[in-house]
Amino acid sequence: MHDTRVTWGERAEAAVARYRGGETREADQRQLTQLGNAAWAAGLSLLMDGRPDESREWLRRAAERYRDSWPEAPPNSWGRPIAAMKALLLAGDDASGAARWALEAGAEGAESPIGRYAAALALLVLGEDIEALAPAALLRERDDFPQAVAHALAAVAAGDGERYRAAVESVLESFEQRTDFLEDVPVADTVLVLQVLAAQRAMSVDLPASPRLP
Repeated sequence: MHDTRVTWGERAEAAVARYRGGETREADQRQLTQLGNAAWAAGLSLLMDGRPDESREWLRRAAERYRDSWPEAPPNSWGRPIAAMKALLLAGDDASGAARWALEAGAEGAESPIGRYAAALALLVLGEDIEALAPAALLRERDDFPQAVAHALAAVAAGDGERYRAAVESVLESFEQRTDFLEDVPVADTVLVLQVLAAQRAMSVDLPASPRLP
């Protein structure tokens, strides 16, 4: 469980230290992923600490390390292109390269829900909203994938602002109820990513104040 007494600046410093320490080890695919996770944690913590420029630097670095880890990754390691897309979107960068990576790797034909999530996210990043409806619909039929996220993806793909508002608020609520987070960084990153995608379609919404959001 995360410690709420730790400041965001302290979390950022700890994540940067983990990254710097990890750089000294052999850079196999697992270590590269750990570097990506540490950079991701630094980027999110800096974003929450009101330091967007520094945040972007670390989010970009996270995306690079996730991409570097891919060639030797086990099959169906869809979390890596997903994380790279999310990092680049939150950095305000063009995530289309990471989106094409996911699709070229076969995300649209993946059996797992996380693979279909990669496909839906990639198609939305590329502006292929009609095509994104299919993987989003499949996710809505799964009981092993967060339904609020599936509904939010489908709403963005359909351009349905009313459905999107209800779904993204549910996603935020689920993050507020969670106690486990990657790298122990309690941020509603999926909500932030959905808001970026929604803003690109002029359908982002004002969300309630939350300790999980900047």
